[in-house]
Amino acid sequence: MTAESTHTQNQPESIYDMYAQFIRRKLLFILLLIGIIIILVGIAASTGSANLSLYEVYAALVGRFFSCGPESSWVADVCLWKLRFPRIFMAIFAGIALGATGVVMQSVLKNPLADPYMMGIQSAAGFGASLAIICGAGIFGGSYLIAGNAFLFSLISVGIIITLADMKGASAETMLLTGIAVMFLFSAMTTFIQYFAEAEAVKSAMFWAVGDLGKTSWDDFYVVIPLVAICFLYLLWKTWDMNILASGDETAKSLGIPVRRVRISVMIVSSLLVSGVVCFIGAIGFVGLVSPHICRIIIGGNNQYLLPAAGLMGAILLIVSDTIARTVMSPAIIPVGVVTAFLGVPFFIYLIMFRKGEFW
Repeated sequence: MTAESTHTQNQPESIYDMYAQFIRRKLLFILLLIGIIIILVGIAASTGSANLSLYEVYAALVGRFFSCGPESSWVADVCLWKLRFPRIFMAIFAGIALGATGVVMQSVLKNPLADPYMMGIQSAAGFGASLAIICGAGIFGGSYLIAGNAFLFSLISVGIIITLADMKGASAETMLLTGIAVMFLFSAMTTFIQYFAEAEAVKSAMFWAVGDLGKTSWDDFYVVIPLVAICFLYLLWKTWDMNILASGDETAKSLGIPVRRVRISVMIVSSLLVSGVVCFIGAIGFVGLVSPHICRIIIGGNNQYLLPAAGLMGAILLIVSDTIARTVMSPAIIPVGVVTAFLGVPFFIYLIMFRKGEFW
């Protein structure tokens, strides 16, 4: 047997090994992100005015779910489960929603700048919240007046985008341009009602518009959990179709992908996912834009792995940003959206200056 024939026989095994290693690296990256989140939860929960150790944090977590787990003090239980865990867990699920939605919009619209903010969803939510805060007007009453209004107007913006884009064949270009137009429309409407409002009301509306995790309650969290879980699993199921869509509409059609139906369905689900989160925590920017790019640089553009990775990266960004926001100028609390912008802008400039065209 010659050396050449031996090489030919080994080649399929070697290609399989390379592919297995390729996939293993992506899975290890996702597991690494999960490990970082577990560590960050402990650090974030132990950071603050009450002096708690990492052991007390994890003891409170484990002791809540396992009767044989370590016992935690009454002070730690109250501080963690009443004050810190709701906002930390909300940061995790909101980050997953924003990061995953950024992947979907950038992939389906074939644009590296696409995110929930550019599509007008967060501007519409901001208008709905401003209408509730300044004018006291809304369909829902009581404690859900602001969140209900934000959710309703987010859905209205999505309805406008889908309806107008569907009239032109639901192309990526039409959706993107319609989203930008909707963003400017709701931004102008928000500015209009704020112009005639009292200073204190405008301040409250502005604070909501840049994002705030401080008012998160367990009731809000229990609403967000099933929404994020169902929408995320649906988007994960559609990642193969999104991979094919990235190669072009004609190619996708030739492979039997119903381009119009897939594009509209994933846009509706991802918009619903963002709306359900934004209505409780405000319009937090940059997470949906930056998280997919960070993960795309590291593990490539396969949406089957990029979607969960970007979601976890979004959770990490929000936990870190929220911890900085509530501790760096304590007792004053900075809106978390301001911190995400401070972290996101330098990275975005780095992409423009040094990595343009190398990973997209």
